[in-house]
Amino acid sequence: MSRSPLYLLMISPHGLIRGHDLELGRDADTGGQTKYVVELARALAADPRVDRVDLITRRVEDPRVSPDYAQPEEELAPGARIIRLDCGPRRYLRKEKLWPYLDQLADRVLAHLRRIRRLPDLLHSHYADGGWVGARLESLLRARLVHTGHSLGRVKLARLLEQGLAREEIEERFAIARRIEAEEVALDHAALVIASTRQEADEQYGLYENHDPQRIAVLPPGTDLTRFHPPAPGDPEPPIAVEIDRFLRHPERPLVLAIARPDPRKNLEMLIDAFAQGRLRELANLAIVAGTRDDLEQMKREPSRELRRLLVAIDRHDLYGSVAYPKHHSADEVPDLYRLAAMRGGLFVNPALTEPFGLTLIEAAASGLPVLATHDGGPRDILEACGHGRLIDPLDRDELAAALETALTDRAQWRRWAAAGPVGASRHFRWSAHVDRYLEQAQGLLARGTAVHPARRRAPLTLRERFLVTDIDGTLIGDRAALADLVAQLEAAGWGLGIATGRRLESALEILDQWGVRGPDLPDLMITAVGAEIHYGPERDADDLWARHLDFRWQPDQIRERLLEVGEGALSLQAASEQRQHKISFEVAPGRAVHVGRLRRRLRERDLHAQLVFSHGRYLDALPIRCSKGQAIRWVAQRWGIDLESIVVAGDSGNDRDMLTGVMPAIVVGNASPELADLAELPTVHFSQAPHAAGILEGLRGRGLLAGAGLPAAESAEGGV
Repeated sequence: MSRSPLYLLMISPHGLIRGHDLELGRDADTGGQTKYVVELARALAADPRVDRVDLITRRVEDPRVSPDYAQPEEELAPGARIIRLDCGPRRYLRKEKLWPYLDQLADRVLAHLRRIRRLPDLLHSHYADGGWVGARLESLLRARLVHTGHSLGRVKLARLLEQGLAREEIEERFAIARRIEAEEVALDHAALVIASTRQEADEQYGLYENHDPQRIAVLPPGTDLTRFHPPAPGDPEPPIAVEIDRFLRHPERPLVLAIARPDPRKNLEMLIDAFAQGRLRELANLAIVAGTRDDLEQMKREPSRELRRLLVAIDRHDLYGSVAYPKHHSADEVPDLYRLAAMRGGLFVNPALTEPFGLTLIEAAASGLPVLATHDGGPRDILEACGHGRLIDPLDRDELAAALETALTDRAQWRRWAAAGPVGASRHFRWSAHVDRYLEQAQGLLARGTAVHPARRRAPLTLRERFLVTDIDGTLIGDRAALADLVAQLEAAGWGLGIATGRRLESALEILDQWGVRGPDLPDLMITAVGAEIHYGPERDADDLWARHLDFRWQPDQIRERLLEVGEGALSLQAASEQRQHKISFEVAPGRAVHVGRLRRRLRERDLHAQLVFSHGRYLDALPIRCSKGQAIRWVAQRWGIDLESIVVAGDSGNDRDMLTGVMPAIVVGNASPELADLAELPTVHFSQAPHAAGILEGLRGRGLLAGAGLPAAESAEGGV
């Protein structure tokens, strides 16, 4: 590349991620993705075109897991490190519980970048939660966003419905609507989406409203072929054989191997049912390596329930002596498991209901072990490339049983598959080949031009050390005496005052004059039109770069026309004075309801993209996808190098939500709309009893901030273990 070596920032919030002894299969969140991001970071850092790779994940401080996950930083390889940042409670949380805290992670990534005094050339987000964080950062940093979904919520939802689960149960267990919307947001912001297979690119991403085939590249993951290789003639069986053989009456028989976390989608119970058919138990043994465990009673509910189902299935078919189900294995023993099965003339089986990629199939191929694999997803491409097995219908038990018997008894075919696997894996799935294709894509993105980041430009304004940024209507105004007290105390303490309002600039200044808030130095900052406009200082200098930044995918005429069309009379435009370059404002007819999610979908049907903000039960604003009050505040903080935790924010309605949900200490005044009630679970948010300015004072005094004290430690710890 004709440019300086790259700084890449990868984002993978959930799971337990470290550079050694990966706890693969510990739970549904610690599987192939954690392995992929660690290996990708190492492989990219080894390329001379890359200077630095930071893998961002969540710091976990919990006596139930290793203290490794509490370390703020870990070196993976020269130029690659894991950066662990606080996000929500200190304890380990499954991914479905992380959604309320992801804005905090995005804010802490910004603090990390300020700390190292460097901005990434590319962001690369992983899974839906990483995609949400990546989209927030893309809105501020203007670094190109690359996104890898790994598995997709719409596909999962369809599969779970096919299994007979009720939509309400799916939502309760998996927060599936939140996940799907996060995926849509990530696709909206991404300059490039990486899919592992053509089926994923075309069929799975094709289910999404923001699907754009022009922004998808198929890049199969790599495999470390130094660890996975066929057994050599005369090699002794690896030590893991002892752990497998203690379950088996005839350990010399061919070994059918399955390695997967205990999850219903992996369909391991059906594999047991198939193995119990016909004469398979006389032909072979079955080994199911489903994560690690010490005590079923101490496991999390979902994996414990699935393992119990597997044990019941083994008992139902009386397969004792023919099935091994070891409790422990390390990541270093996984290559030995493949080689052991290959030495004994066995097979690897992946019967998952759907498999986004199937890294285990490549590992088996490199190990000279033939496979049978689900026909749904990535295995199609892998088996076509490697030619080391056949596809099966994961819902057809009898087909799987027949395929197992044929593959175990047709030794000529077995030898052809075993020989083809290592050749195909080496030709198509080396990490070096993946990195080459990855960096070719990166070069294409960066060649389109890199926007000047706001922190690289300065304006004639020095912001204060500490700020209050508040909404006007319903928050700041409403109690003249309390407002005068608040302004006097802010001035005495040397605080800056910022405004973040849905009003246009002229209207906001007029109402502040009426309530006596204006002064020679106040407000220092005006964020108006629901974040669409930023003005600094007494001269109200406009942030023109922010305005240019918001033009991204903004088509106001088409968006306005479409919303009026699909609103079916419920929406009408507010006065012309309320319409701005980057804000379209509607009023909702009395007695009519609007469904924001439905309106958003109807926009996406026409390839239109907007933030829709519903507030006070009667107003709807359409904004660019990079725009909101909260993002405008973060832009200002990034531009001027302000610590977000030194900015206190206050609000009362839905259009204040995203400035209340990150790391900034937040105050919700006592007269707030019910639409903010769910924020009470966030420890950074103070719910005041008093309304208006009195509620702001209550929140500031409760934190000891106006008395000169810093933010109490408990406010920034985000809860305990």
